[in-house]
Amino acid sequence: MMLASGWSANQFSALLGAYRFELGLTESDVTGLFAVYVVGLVPGLLIAGPLADRRGRRRIALSALTANLLSTLLLIQGATAPALLLPGRFLTGVSAGVLLTAGSAWIKELSSPPYVPSGAPASTASRRAGLFVSAGFASGGLTAALIAQWSPHPMITAYVPHVLLATAAWLAARTAPETRPVTVAVVDNRPAPASSSRPAGRVGLPAREPSQERGEGRAPSPVPDAAKINARPLTFGRTVLPLAPWIFAAPTIGFVTLPALVHAHLVYAGAATAVVPGTGLLVQPLARRAAAHHLASAITGLLAIATGLSLAAWAVHADSQPWAMTAAATLGAGYGFTLTHGLTQVTAAAPPHRLASLTSYFWTAAYTGMFAPYAVTVLTDHGVLTASQTLLATAALAVASCLLLVALSAAGRHAPATVTPCRASRPC
Repeated sequence: MMLASGWSANQFSALLGAYRFELGLTESDVTGLFAVYVVGLVPGLLIAGPLADRRGRRRIALSALTANLLSTLLLIQGATAPALLLPGRFLTGVSAGVLLTAGSAWIKELSSPPYVPSGAPASTASRRAGLFVSAGFASGGLTAALIAQWSPHPMITAYVPHVLLATAAWLAARTAPETRPVTVAVVDNRPAPASSSRPAGRVGLPAREPSQERGEGRAPSPVPDAAKINARPLTFGRTVLPLAPWIFAAPTIGFVTLPALVHAHLVYAGAATAVVPGTGLLVQPLARRAAAHHLASAITGLLAIATGLSLAAWAVHADSQPWAMTAAATLGAGYGFTLTHGLTQVTAAAPPHRLASLTSYFWTAAYTGMFAPYAVTVLTDHGVLTASQTLLATAALAVASCLLLVALSAAGRHAPATVTPCRASRPC
């Protein structure tokens, strides 16, 4: 499901050049259609989080996957009826937003006891959603570009793989159990899973968290112990939200903005859509180890993004495709580190009853960065290179400022602080 979500987002990105040439759309038209994805994504994220916490993960996620498939069918029709591209991209965003929220929470819970042995690696739950979304980003764009380059009817056939993938994902995921049913059997103040064979106690009451005032009966955290220890009040606001928009601003600049600015062809654009998230995947093992040391993954990721934007400015100045690809790979590395940091912090900080909600806030902040290509197009004079390179250099300075903010937060982390425990009357 997460693979299909990432695939649906990037299959369109690789075809931006084809839409310009085949349908006569302008640069602002195609980057605007790319940004419409985020317009649908944000309400999908914000609505799905609380809804999945109240109504359960399974029903919401499977409905979103059905809508995700429908959005691709609309894009296929857009080859002959361009007016359908706008609702198609909007529905892609809505469905992907719901999948990211409900699906990420579902995966996290299915990757934790009692659905897996208690001895399973603690980092599995926090990395799976990001791993497979990134795999979808990497494979969807490249596959669509290769099909569009050499097959007939490119703006139709390029979408066929996602139709098959989404259908197969729905058939596979429908057998997975619900992990947070609306009505929960409570035994000894612990919510029992729907599939559990344990005897039920009181039925129909809201699920309660393990005693937090006494510190007993806590479920094991699905994140590394170091990340759990470092999850403190305001960590989300201080170290996740400031860098969140750059998580997706970096890769979208790498595979949407840069190919057009260095006058690249369709296959180059498709390769960029694979190189950027592919690099993010390659750095995942290192990023996970860095995430165990509080802000190491955040600082490393922001440093990589600032370096990548600087290289991008140079690539545009030199009109060099090799330098542009180098910049794209560097931006992809920054994406991998910052995404891992954000997901690890959210998983560590969120109590179970607010996991989907807090996840939705994180994804919402992160995906606002996907407006970056449209912003570059609007703020520059339709591809004037000098203005573009200046804007990219300015963005690098902005990332450096964000890096300084996060570093100062790390320095202040050792100051004495009063930690107020979460209570039923005082939610986290």
